[in-house]
Amino acid sequence: MSDFPAPDEIRTEELLITIIARLLEGCRLVSSGASSPIPGGGCLLARHQSGGAMQVNVLGSRANNLMTNGGVELFDWAAQGRLDAFFLGGGQIDGQANINLVGIGDYPQAKIRWPGSFGSAYLYYLVPRVILFREEHTRRVFVEKVDFISTPGTSDPEVYRTGGPYAMVSPICQMGFDKDRRKFHLVSVHPGHTVEEVLDNTGFEIDVPEHVPETILPDRATLNIIRQQISLEIAECYPRFAAKVFPEAMNAA
Repeated sequence: MSDFPAPDEIRTEELLITIIARLLEGCRLVSSGASSPIPGGGCLLARHQSGGAMQVNVLGSRANNLMTNGGVELFDWAAQGRLDAFFLGGGQIDGQANINLVGIGDYPQAKIRWPGSFGSAYLYYLVPRVILFREEHTRRVFVEKVDFISTPGTSDPEVYRTGGPYAMVSPICQMGFDKDRRKFHLVSVHPGHTVEEVLDNTGFEIDVPEHVPETILPDRATLNIIRQQISLEIAECYPRFAAKVFPEAMNAA
């Protein structure tokens, strides 16, 4: 039996958890936010792979919650330079990594309203490794220019800023972000998808290298850890997600 399973043996969620764990390598303290089962799973996998050296906070968890004062403490960690990585998404994300969490249309008469920015701008400025994550990769999400900038992806040189976009992960590809050029570049395309598909479904221009590798799949050992251990840990906060993605583990628990 090969150490690597075939692509059709791996669920998309399992691949995304694996990618996120790789992006967190070397971090000391990481946190996932609300409604973030895949980032949370990636954090827990990264901790396992670090041998417990990485501290992980899953917002809303009892077993994996390092905080005693809720979100206020999360912001304190960021301001103190202790929080190495966090995750942000948005209703819209553009080619300069600007995020829109407010709505579609001319503000304040937006045609569609979203929940709002909360602490995203604060964290985007302070956390050095912000990973942008969306489970939908379409031109509706990845737009040429966001309708409203909830938080900017980059700042002028005179603005003191320690944080910003580090990578973007979607169901079809992984991108990196060049802060100097203020532009995304394609890092890899997930198995079963193509560069052309990425370009067709992205509303902004990205740099594409001459050779774009295929995203490396998790090996069987990693897949077993995700299915047998991480699935149970993430089920504490996200039981419906775990039941849908990992029914075997949930039925055996």
